Amino acid sequence: MNWRKLRTFLLTLLVLSLIPATRYYQIDVPLVGFLRGSQIDPLTLHLAGEFVESNLGTEQDADGSVTVRMIAEQYLFIPHCILVPAGVPVHLRITSADAVHSLAINGTNYKVEVLPGSIAEAQFQFPQPGEYAMPCREFCGAGHYAMRSRLQVVARDQFPALRAGERGNCAPQ
Repeated sequence: MNWRKLRTFLLTLLVLSLIPATRYYQIDVPLVGFLRGSQIDPLTLHLAGEFVESNLGTEQDADGSVTVRMIAEQYLFIPHCILVPAGVPVHLRITSADAVHSLAINGTNYKVEVLPGSIAEAQFQFPQPGEYAMPCREFCGAGHYAMRSRLQVVARDQFPALRAGERGNCAPQ
């Protein structure tokens, strides 16, 4: 009888100790920034620095590649639509203003975990023009199902030439 109680107690203890371990990336722990590169204050990221609204979107780099800056927040990605040229390296820099998100690019194997307080970086390249849906794949609250963005890949000759400091997106010019 005592072995049965001990076994039940140990099993319960094991299960209860494993629950937090499975939720590690969903808990907003400030130390997570040390594990994931650059840190940023999620409360002020839109006020100054790299992630101000005028700096979001596609930027053409001197080497011909493009850098895309985005913010994930409940329940949207900013900017909502990204425009990039085909056959060119794309450097993505994204952060979260509030919760854990996961930006996935449908039709590819690309997926980026986005944590508040850190800047996630990824690099990809799209050989052909096309349009890709980019949903959030990490449950982030009641409006999660509507958290979507899109990526529009255009031929190089159709990609608008961006001047220094100018940012591009899918909005009509």
